[in-house]
Amino acid sequence: MKYNDLEVTKNTRPSRKGRGIAAGQGKTAGRGTKGQKSRAGHHKMPAGFMGGQRALMQAVPKLKGFKSIHPKAEVVYTDRLNELSGKVDNYKLAEAQMISSPFVKVKIITRGEITKKIDLETQFASKTAIEALKKAGGSFKKVAVLQRPKTKEK
Repeated sequence: MKYNDLEVTKNTRPSRKGRGIAAGQGKTAGRGTKGQKSRAGHHKMPAGFMGGQRALMQAVPKLKGFKSIHPKAEVVYTDRLNELSGKVDNYKLAEAQMISSPFVKVKIITRGEITKKIDLETQFASKTAIEALKKAGGSFKKVAVLQRPKTKEK
């Protein structure tokens, strides 16, 4: 028989708490003094419970409204498209400083008239904006949002 083959069992009995001073875990039986957790029938309290005092999450005022985690599309009006010509995409719009970055969602909305033939490739456009583009001889193509190029980590 080898040492690692031995089946060792625990030879100590579980401690009996609350059986007097001589037993080693008498009086408070390791529960401290007073309070909800020291009493019999104590169950797990909900997260944020502060002993019956008003919880912090109830004391802090709630924010009004709803804040979406999805970024809103940046708006470009059709009359501003007259400054551009040919194929217009997010890069051209960002170059012309009509949007903040070529990696944002863009929506074209009707305001004024389009006089130039423009082939537009963005994420969104209103129905009337698409009609105005086609009337001027252009076209609209829906494309996905451009992804930022990944940088190499050192």
